[in-house]
Amino acid sequence: MKKTAPKTRRPGSGKRERYIQPSILMGLCRKASYGYELIHSLQEFGFVKGEAPPGMIYRHLRQLEEDGLVVSEWITEGTGPAKRMYRLTQEGREVLALWVAHMAAQAARLDQFVQTYREMEPPPLDKNEAR
Repeated sequence: MKKTAPKTRRPGSGKRERYIQPSILMGLCRKASYGYELIHSLQEFGFVKGEAPPGMIYRHLRQLEEDGLVVSEWITEGTGPAKRMYRLTQEGREVLALWVAHMAAQAARLDQFVQTYREMEPPPLDKNEAR
């Protein structure tokens, strides 16, 4: 059996979806909102290219509600269909604060890594790497 070399992922190719939940929490921290509005605003945070898939957003909203981080109510006033309005709970605010602290620590580690690289003298190229 022939061994295959492990695939090397290109930089920045990690799962961005892991930041969907904190992005939803951030959006709801700004103001109460409904799913459709959130779908259109989440790309602002840079973790989703284009519009977020509706099924994924509604799945996360249901999970956040089950976890007590958001609450929702049906709004039936006005014209058009009823809308499910979501808002952040106090526990949701606390979880968002934990996410922000985690992201800040990650950003500091990344900044330190970049700074260390920039301060090094470029190492000479290995003849095998020059190909």
